[in-house]
Amino acid sequence: MNVLLLSMPDSFEHMPTVAIRMPNGALASLAGNVDPHHHVSIADLVLVQSRVRSTIERLVRELRPDVVGLSVMTFQRATAMTIAALVRALRPGIRIVVGGYDPSLAPEVYEACPDVACIVRGEGEQTFCELMRAIETDSGFQTIAGLSYRTGDGFARNPDRAIARLASNPLRLPDRSARVLSGYTLLGRQVDVVETSRGCTYDCSFCSIIAMRGRNFHPYPVERVLADIAGARRHGARAIFLVDDNITLDIERFEDLCHAIIESGFNDSEYFVQAMTSPLAQHGATLAPLMRRAGFRYVFLGIENVLDDDLAFLKATAKNTRREGGRTVGNATVEAIGHLHRHGLFVVGGLIVGNPDDTPESIHANLAFARRYVDWPYIQHPTPYPGTPMTQAFRERGLVVDEDVAHYDGTTAVVRSEHVPAAEIEFLRWRAERWMKMRHFPAAFAHSPGFVLRHGVQMLAHTFTGTTVRSMLGLENQRAVFQRYQDCRRRERDYLALEVQTVDHSHRAAQGRLPA
Repeated sequence: MNVLLLSMPDSFEHMPTVAIRMPNGALASLAGNVDPHHHVSIADLVLVQSRVRSTIERLVRELRPDVVGLSVMTFQRATAMTIAALVRALRPGIRIVVGGYDPSLAPEVYEACPDVACIVRGEGEQTFCELMRAIETDSGFQTIAGLSYRTGDGFARNPDRAIARLASNPLRLPDRSARVLSGYTLLGRQVDVVETSRGCTYDCSFCSIIAMRGRNFHPYPVERVLADIAGARRHGARAIFLVDDNITLDIERFEDLCHAIIESGFNDSEYFVQAMTSPLAQHGATLAPLMRRAGFRYVFLGIENVLDDDLAFLKATAKNTRREGGRTVGNATVEAIGHLHRHGLFVVGGLIVGNPDDTPESIHANLAFARRYVDWPYIQHPTPYPGTPMTQAFRERGLVVDEDVAHYDGTTAVVRSEHVPAAEIEFLRWRAERWMKMRHFPAAFAHSPGFVLRHGVQMLAHTFTGTTVRSMLGLENQRAVFQRYQDCRRRERDYLALEVQTVDHSHRAAQGRLPA
C-alpha cells in the first residue's frame, strides 16, 4: 500500500522557521517499523508553510496514497482537521489516521471529525504496523491494541497498548529515506533528531508525556543509538537533537553514551539535548566537560521556575533540587548552569510563568533570573493541554480564559493567575524575552557567520515583531508594539488556515459528509 505521513505546518514562536526546521522523528520511526513492502512517504509541512495546499495536492496526486497519517499537537488541531478534509476531497476513498499527543489525550475530538477513520493512541509503531496489515488483508481492527476506529455505530476504542520495552525489544531504526521534502536546518546546519530513550518517572503537572504514557523510563541499547546517529549522519545531518523525554534520568547511561559518541568518531557532529538541573548540578563537574568533548553545544534545561511555591504547583521541585548525602541542600539550577557555562555549553532556559498564584513580582523574579543566567530563553505560559493535572487545577479555579486550542502554543497566555490578567502575563514575558534573545546574536554569529549574515535581518524581524522606527526611538508606547506583535501572530495563524481551507463544500455535501 501507499502511505503518506504528514506533520502539521504550524510552528512555535520559539522555533522560527528561518532558523529552526526540525523533522518529525515519530513519523520516520513509523515508516521504519511498518512491513517493508509498503511504500511510505513523509512530508513535514513546516518546510512548506507558504505552499501547504499545493504541496498536499501534488503529493496526493503523485503518490496516490491509500492511507494518510497525521501527527498532531494540540495547537495544530484545527489545521489537522482542515488538512483531513482537503485530503478526503482530493481522494475520497482514502483512510485518514491521526496520532500524536492531542489525538492520544483527546480522542473524542477526532472521533467527531467525519474525515478521520482511525486514531492511534500512545506509542504508534506497533499499532500502525498492525493497522496496515489489517487494512491490507481486510481482517478487521478489533484486536489491535492502542487503536480507535470508526464503525457503523460510531467509534470503537480498543484497549491501550502496553509501553514498549526498548532495552529488550528495540524498534527498528527510523526510515529517513521516506522523507520527500528537504530543508531541515538549525542555524544553517542540516539537522536531524535521534531518540535514545522514552519516558520519565517524574510527575510534573504540565506534562503531556506522563498523561499519555504514565511514569516510566525505557532506554534503547547504546549500540542501537549509535546506529541511529550513523543513519542521521549518512542522510547529511551535521547537528543532532536528542529528543528524549528525560535523558538525564540515568546519568551513568548518559555518560556511557557520551563516551560511545567520542569513541565512534561521531563527536564532529553538534548535539543538542534536554536535561534536568538536579543531576547536572550533582555530576556536572565531570559530566559537562565530557558532554563538550562528545560534541554537545546547547542544553535545554527544564528549570520550570525559580520560586519554591511555583515549583510545588508544577510538581517540579524534585527534579530541580540539589542533594548531598541524601539530604536536600537547595535549588540545583544555578550550579547546573555554572557547570555548563564553564565548559562552553549554552543554556536554553525553560521556564513557566503565569502559574495560579503568580504576582507581578514573582513573574519579574523569574524573568530577572533568565536575564542573568540563561543564554537563550524558552519561557512559556501554563497551558491546559488535555489530560494533564495542571488543566484540572486551572479549571477548578476558573483561571482558563481562552478555550481556542489553536492558541495553545505555549507562548500565548490562555490562563490568568489569581493576581495577574493573562494579557499582562504575556506582555511581561514578551517585553523581557526579546532582549534576552538579542543578547545571544553575537554567539549565533560566531557559530554560523554565513547563516547570520544571510538571514540575520529576518531573525531580528521575527524577534522584534511589531517594532517600528518610532518605537525604537521611544516615541511609541510598548503596549502598542505588543498589540502589533499579537496581531502578527494572529495573521500567521490565519494564513496557515487559509492555506489549507480549500475543500469543495458542494462536492463533500454530495458525499454526505457536510450539510449542503
